[in-house]
Amino acid sequence: MSWIDRLEKPLGWIAIPGITRIVVAFNALVFLLLRFNPSFIEAIDLQPGKVLSGEVWRLLTFVFIPETSSLLWIVFALLFLWFIGENLESEWGSFRLTLFYLLGMAGGTVAAFFFGGGSTNLYLNLSLLFAFATLFPNMIVMLFLIVPVKMKWIGLFSFVIVMLGFFSGGVAVKMAVASSLINYILFFGPTFVTRLRQRGEVAARRHKFESSLRSATGEALHRCHLCGRTDETHPDIEFRVGRDGEDYCTEHLPAHPDGAQV
Repeated sequence: MSWIDRLEKPLGWIAIPGITRIVVAFNALVFLLLRFNPSFIEAIDLQPGKVLSGEVWRLLTFVFIPETSSLLWIVFALLFLWFIGENLESEWGSFRLTLFYLLGMAGGTVAAFFFGGGSTNLYLNLSLLFAFATLFPNMIVMLFLIVPVKMKWIGLFSFVIVMLGFFSGGVAVKMAVASSLINYILFFGPTFVTRLRQRGEVAARRHKFESSLRSATGEALHRCHLCGRTDETHPDIEFRVGRDGEDYCTEHLPAHPDGAQV
């Protein structure tokens, strides 16, 4: 049982069904309000000083500020956010998605209070995209409703852009990125660590098994049919079996029809 599962029983009441739909709706509303009154943003953005003076609503309302003033772009952005949120909620359930979102909000707020600058929902929304790309890497989406792209490539491209901003930006930007993505790290970090550990254990067991075979036979486990190199004389070389049943090092893998590499 993960730490998230253990939290659901005592904190299940925080679940907000359709949380991304709510966020999308308020982003659309704020977008329209700002078109008529651009100064409205001054009443809802995250300014630590004003929060400390009693304007606590800013801790929530900053996530409703759209990242663009372009009508065309906001339509695509909000539709994509809706799509991601609905699929994440279907996969995770309302509690996990709400917890993920609230952790991202909290991280962005901490960055704004301790490292300066107003917080933004940009990195928070990107954390949702990274989560979606991790869970559904091969799902094909129609980018801008036109171009079919796998989610893993959208996620990778977005990650590169974020990292470029992280390394080129100042301390406030670095901490905004790191803090807003703490939700992704908390949710997926343990899984990545477990997978790496399992791969290491599998590699160790394979090496132990191959070593026992060598000890039992007194011969190398793999010997290239063409050059004669073995896994003992060249342990850094990978060996494979060709369709003809013979061992080959990767340098001499046959590529012709009768002995195509496998």
